[in-house]
Amino acid sequence: MAKTRTLPDKYYDKDYETNGIHRVPLWRIAGFALNNTATNLYLMFMNYVSFYLLGFVGVGMVMASSFTMAMRIWDGVTDPFIGYMVDKTNGKFGKNRPFMVIGNIILAASSFIMFHFTHKLPEGPARFIFFVVFCCVYYLGYTCQCVVTKSAQSCMTNDPKQRPMFASFDGVFNTILFTVLAIVVANIANKYADVGNYTSTQFFHEFWMMTAIMSAIFTVIAVISIAPKDRPEFFGTGKPIKVGLKDYWDTLKNNRAIQMLVLSASTDKLGSTAKTSAVSVAMFACIAGSIKLQGSVTAVTTIPSVILTFLVISIVATRFGQKKAMVIGSIGGIICNVILSALWIVGDPTTMTSNPETGALNWGPFLIIYVVFSILYAGCQGISGNIVIPMTADCADYEVYRSGKYVPGLMGTLFSFVDKMISSFAPMIAGLVFAACGFTDHNPSVGDIVTPQLRVGVVFLAYGLITIGLICNLIAMKFYPLSKEKMAEIQDEIVKIKAKAMAEA
Repeated sequence: MAKTRTLPDKYYDKDYETNGIHRVPLWRIAGFALNNTATNLYLMFMNYVSFYLLGFVGVGMVMASSFTMAMRIWDGVTDPFIGYMVDKTNGKFGKNRPFMVIGNIILAASSFIMFHFTHKLPEGPARFIFFVVFCCVYYLGYTCQCVVTKSAQSCMTNDPKQRPMFASFDGVFNTILFTVLAIVVANIANKYADVGNYTSTQFFHEFWMMTAIMSAIFTVIAVISIAPKDRPEFFGTGKPIKVGLKDYWDTLKNNRAIQMLVLSASTDKLGSTAKTSAVSVAMFACIAGSIKLQGSVTAVTTIPSVILTFLVISIVATRFGQKKAMVIGSIGGIICNVILSALWIVGDPTTMTSNPETGALNWGPFLIIYVVFSILYAGCQGISGNIVIPMTADCADYEVYRSGKYVPGLMGTLFSFVDKMISSFAPMIAGLVFAACGFTDHNPSVGDIVTPQLRVGVVFLAYGLITIGLICNLIAMKFYPLSKEKMAEIQDEIVKIKAKAMAEA
């Protein structure tokens, strides 16, 4: 396959002209993974939206949960449009980078307005309408940046040993992000205890500042990291191909790989999204009795979880392929969740701390079992939760192999659309569970009575739904066609497709 190399040799396999394998320096994979971290910062920030809605917008628990569901659905509805725009884009600044930059700017501006101006409006419907309008704008920006995380995977690298490394870095970054932020956010809330903790304007202002600055920095790093590969040479067949809505329908109907991946990932997301920040607060601040305990526990589990996540994904996915890695991670996650569920139902969480005021750890049986299986679960979830992103690149390559069409935007947005449609029910489910447990006007927190119903409800939200999602993973992977061996066959065929396309150019 005669081909001009437009980049230094380190970007290509030594037999690139015959096998078509291109790769990228490892630091660029790590840097691009920060694009997902940048949007996850805003995801974490919006996890606390129910506190703002209850405290300042003037809606009830069920309404707040329903609002989050509705916005998640709107987020999903925008996905196909943005994906279509990505597939049509082949400009001077590449296919992916414009959407990363524009998306992050929209996220920062719209979220600032939502959480700094809504409560200044007169009480009543005006506040809610104002918040909804800018929340819709917010999710347009969120979709722009999120789509690229998935669509750009196929142009970053097609080396089967490199692709899973995105999941390794992404898993580590997400573990650090959500763990450290849980501690930081709890401390921010505690700092403003005299004015309302999580329901103070000071809390949301400081949280927003931290989110916007960090997300912007991560986006810049991600843009720099993908820059050399964001060019037509690495887009599917090696040259732009016109894609219409008819091609989209053909892909939806016949690409079994993306169908099964969507089923797997969306059910996982439903379970993981149901474990909202309010659920974590209910677990530690209410049931275990210490608002600072979560920070103490996560400080202990963070480093082991990060190390295990990176090692497990790197070793399992590169050795056995991404499909088998998903199966292994799902089985391990199910086992860990069953044990943790039993622990919180029959054990005594209050024994985790010797001093509820400071959150000091008490290393008894409950805490030891919780820490050990939380770390093990982090490694398993690191595979099943993060490997789906590089797997979308396999699905995009499969579509080139199957039909000759390169539609990474469709792959990313189809994945996101169904994922968001299903996971949009998670906040409502959490709100309904809390309401059924007697909490109709506020989330469970320190000082609330811990009933058996609340304990079971929290365990269901924290571990039950995600276990169901992991079981769905195993079912989906039974019909997922892209094994390690099949992907090798696909890459060989794409070399021939590219050679033909270049000859016709």
